[in-house]
Order: sequence, then C-alpha cells, then structure tokens
Amino acid sequence: MTSVLYDAQGPRAKRRNILYSALFLVAFAALLWWVITSLNDKDQLAWEKWKPFVHGEAWSTYLWPGLQNTLKAAALSMVIALPLGAFFGIARLSDHAWIRIPAAAIVEFFRAIPVLVLMIFADAAYSTYSNISSDDRPLYAVFTGLVLYNSSVLAEIVRAGILSLPKGQSEAAMAVGLRKNQVMRFILLPQAVTAMLPAIVSQLVVIVKDTALGGAVLTFPELLASVGPMSAYYGANTIASFTVVALIYIALNFSLTSFASWLEGRLRRGKKSTGVVLAPAAVGGTESTGAGGAGGGAVGGGVGGGRLGPPPGPAAPRRPRRGPVDRVRGGGLSQERPPSWRVRDRVRGPRSR
Repeated sequence: MTSVLYDAQGPRAKRRNILYSALFLVAFAALLWWVITSLNDKDQLAWEKWKPFVHGEAWSTYLWPGLQNTLKAAALSMVIALPLGAFFGIARLSDHAWIRIPAAAIVEFFRAIPVLVLMIFADAAYSTYSNISSDDRPLYAVFTGLVLYNSSVLAEIVRAGILSLPKGQSEAAMAVGLRKNQVMRFILLPQAVTAMLPAIVSQLVVIVKDTALGGAVLTFPELLASVGPMSAYYGANTIASFTVVALIYIALNFSLTSFASWLEGRLRRGKKSTGVVLAPAAVGGTESTGAGGAGGGAVGGGVGGGRLGPPPGPAAPRRPRRGPVDRVRGGGLSQERPPSWRVRDRVRGPRSR
C-alpha cells in the first residue's frame, strides 16, 4: 500500500521507528535530568532565585517597562513596514519599467543589508542630521532599521503571493473589462492575502524578536536589555531572569500566531459562497433581457414579457428517452435505424428492401 508522498510502512519499519522513538525519549529524559541536576547543584533552582518574579517589584521596575518598549518598537515597525512592503511588492509587478526597476533596486538593496547594520546607520544619521534627543534616538534607530529591512522582505512575500495565483484569474478579469488596478484590488489581492498570511505572520514574529538587537548594541531599553540590571539587583539570578524573559517572548509570539491563524480561518470561511435559491416570483419580476421574446415559459412569461403569471403547477413526469433501436422496434416517433446499421450501409452500401 502506497501514498502520494511516501510508501506505507511495513511491519519491520514500524518496529524500527518505535525503537528509534523510544531511544530518543530515553536520551532526551537523560539530558533533561542532567540539566536539572546541574542547575540544582549550583543553587539555580533555589526559591530565592525565583521569588522576585512572584512579587510585583520586578515586573513594575524592569520587565513591564522593557516589554512596553519592545511592543512600541515592534508595533511602529509593523504599521509602517506592512503597507510599504505591499506598495513595493505591487510596484515590482508593474508593466512600466520606470516603476518596476527602481522598486526592484530598492528592495534588493535593503534586503541584502543586515538589520543590525541598518540600525547602526540610522542611529548615526539621526545623531548627525536631526535634533532627536539621545533618549529617544535608540527607539527611532531600531524601528527605522526594522522598517527598511522587513518592508523589503514583505515586498517579496507580496510579490510571490500574487504570482502564485493562476494566470487565468487576471485574464478572466480583463476579459470582462476590468482595468489593471481593478484586477489587482478586487481579484488578485483578496486571494493572495490568504495565501501569503502565514509568511507575513512569520516575518512579524521576526520583527518582535529583532527588537532585542537594539538593546544589545544601541542601549535601547527593551525587554531583553532588562535582564542585566534585574539580575544584578536580585543577586546574580541570570538563568532565572533569562528564563522568564524567554517565556514572555514565547507567549507574545504565540499570541500573534494564534491571532493570525484565527484570522486566516475566518478569511477562508468568508470566501465560501452560500448558494441562495431564488423563488420563481423573484425571477419572474425581473426586466426583460432580450432572451425571452414574447413567450411565457415556466414562470408565466416573466422574463420575456415582463408579466408575472400564476405560479407553475407540478411538473409533468418526464418521458424516458428512446434509443435508436427502441424507436425502430417499438414503432415510436420515427423509424430510424440504429447507428450500427448506418456504419454497415456506408461500408457495404444500402441494403435492398
């Protein structure tokens, strides 16, 4: 028995996979036991190391201000990078070379530079050519670098999502008289958004995590940068501080991906059409489209003559069709011969009657 992607496993392969899974679980349990034992020997699991995170002082002084700065930088970057990436992605699909070539050059340029280098350049540019205070400059440098890099990546995601659609979608839309901008707005983009939503969400998660680069280099007081002073204040509980910050990042990114999954499911359910059956009276009251002539039809001449007749009665039972042999032998409407006789007549000539 085979599948589309792989051959079905036999009895020996199943036993071998069960053995490999059991060995992996044993090795993972041994590694976890070694890690826990090592941390316990160095008093990293003592209650004194974890007690500050139960009270509100560590959250109000270190964690919550850092989380606010992280969310602020990530939100500003998302709000600016998403429309900018969509603009450059659509511009790369333009038929005009004077739009397509500069858009491609900008996207490829900023996509090739590391985001940390863009943050450093932005910080130097703001300190030289602007009057932004030194307290706010790291925030501006962080979200500028994130916008420049991630908008170029999102532009490629948008372009790939539109190109993944069948070409017949745009051809059919142009065949009914839609212009190119109408095809893009009403036909291509609504379908491409659902297809490229997982990739967009993955890039948004990258934006949230890349805010930590500003804290490591530009002294931006984000969430990860709060580990140093918090660990020093509470007696060198570095592992506990990093663990709590990692759990906060996991919860934040999991919430973002869960919301995106819910939104994707809602978009897919919204595109399913509900087949509504119109009553004969609703069809009969429509204006004539030139297809009815003067006839009454099944709806009392509604489409052709524009009048609404009485509701049709029960339909008469349909008479079963007769084949050529039945028409000959049964003496029906015509005395035609079956197709086999016609072929024989062409080869041998007509039979004498």
